Amino acid sequence: QLHLVESGGGLVQPGGSLRLSCAVSGGTVSNYTMGWFRQSPGKERDIIGLLSWSRRSTWYDNSVKGRFAISRDDAKNTVYLQMNNLPPDDAAIYFCAKNRALISTMLRDYDSWGQGTQVTVSS
Repeated sequence: QLHLVESGGGLVQPGGSLRLSCAVSGGTVSNYTMGWFRQSPGKERDIIGLLSWSRRSTWYDNSVKGRFAISRDDAKNTVYLQMNNLPPDDAAIYFCAKNRALISTMLRDYDSWGQGTQVTVSS
């Protein structure tokens, strides 16, 4: 059974950066398309980016395009989300998830989830 654990969240000042990690066990991350999602209180969980298993395809939501980047370290079986120039609106719980088989931005196509890591953007 696939197990995903996010880490790296915390408090950052507006304009700052964070790098989130998603450590994968029980499977090989290079076989999967992986997505990053976020959820703020009272709001739905939204996808913000994905990296295909081949690394040939990436997708980012317009709200983070140019500021966020997803990468992968196959030796560590870990996916990363580099977040730069963070405004307060980026505060949320961030989740990584594994796609069933497709390159998809639909939440329902992701079948394994981490527990999330909290990102707070405040001065």
